[in-house]
Amino acid sequence: MIPADTQEPLPFWKTRTLEEMNTEEWESLCDGCGRCCLNKLEDWDTGDIVWTDVACTLLDGESCRCKDYENRAATVPDCIQLTPEEVRTLTWLPPTCAYRLVREGRDLYWWHPLVSKDPESVHRAGISVRGRTVPEDGIILEEYEFHVVDWPGDMPETR
Repeated sequence: MIPADTQEPLPFWKTRTLEEMNTEEWESLCDGCGRCCLNKLEDWDTGDIVWTDVACTLLDGESCRCKDYENRAATVPDCIQLTPEEVRTLTWLPPTCAYRLVREGRDLYWWHPLVSKDPESVHRAGISVRGRTVPEDGIILEEYEFHVVDWPGDMPETR
């Protein structure tokens, strides 16, 4: 048995709500998978969401990060800035998303950089969009249906 005074403190995502996190903690929850930066199609009648492999114009396909995060709304006006309120209402956040996991009271996966201490683990685990997307530039909306994919909504394999 480990004496109580030598136990490591619980990580912030286990002890704070989304609203209680500071900016640095909030931003570090993003694992860099890029799944939320994929274009999605919504059925107007049912509200069902389907994923595409069509990436936002600002998504860097190698790093899976935004090329201009600070100014993204100037280029992509409909980019949704995640806030605790948005996280609680968005139905399309991937099941692997740390914001969604914290909202649901669940722990982060082993490959999340906050757990693994390695920003490449999300890519090695096959969670990220690296090498799996096409840029939206030049693709007309009517062609998105040819890019529908299931994998962004898939759960990761256990280790």
